[in-house]
Amino acid sequence: MNDVEVIRARMLGGVAHGFLGRRGGVSQGLVSGLNVGLGSADDPAAVAANRARAVDAVLPGAALCGLYQTHSASVVRVLTAYGDEQRPEGDALVTDRPDILLGIVTADCAPVLFADVEAGIVGAAHAGWKGALNGITDATIAQMVTLGARPDRIVAAIGPCIARASYEVDLAFAERFCATDPANERFFAENRPGHARFDLEAYVAHRLAMAGVRRVEAMGLDTYGDPDRFFSFRRATHRGEPDYGRQLSVIGLSA
Repeated sequence: MNDVEVIRARMLGGVAHGFLGRRGGVSQGLVSGLNVGLGSADDPAAVAANRARAVDAVLPGAALCGLYQTHSASVVRVLTAYGDEQRPEGDALVTDRPDILLGIVTADCAPVLFADVEAGIVGAAHAGWKGALNGITDATIAQMVTLGARPDRIVAAIGPCIARASYEVDLAFAERFCATDPANERFFAENRPGHARFDLEAYVAHRLAMAGVRRVEAMGLDTYGDPDRFFSFRRATHRGEPDYGRQLSVIGLSA
């Protein structure tokens, strides 16, 4: 029995997709549950089993294609399936090919799934603060457009990520964003002296809207604040834990 929890976005409708957390996996210990992190210290066999369970829960028989993520604004166009050992560097994937499941791994960063149903084109992006600021979502949309998508037809959903209430940053961090655009100040809330709280989800939604995506669904799920459901790098760091799990967000086209 596959008891993987698949969180789906209403706006993505009938497109095969899912934001997965830690429920339904075989990993044990600090990364118990559906840990899909190839870079974790987990048993590789458990990680492989979890990744297979994820595929079976969303698009059985599809090939899961991921990335070696580097917090860049680099987008990979997937033409044919490849294995985990052939993962290219980048932080977003797009495809118009069926039976390929695009996979993004996160542990506080924002996973963003995209679809232009009419054009038959999907995308997935890993938007941490650095990638978001450098335009990873803009680059994903641009790559989808080169395949025939239109921004006004694209639907996007922002999955589980660290919420503003859990995301304390220093003022130098906030100044990076405000130096790019003074209006970005609205994504920061006052906190203790010398610090602020950053709303990553709202910032990503803003970037999507500015790129012409009219329909954006923010799931409002906090990875840090829900340890039973999600992995969180920051929570693991605050607890002094030596390892942390990663969750998977996927989208693909059926044949």
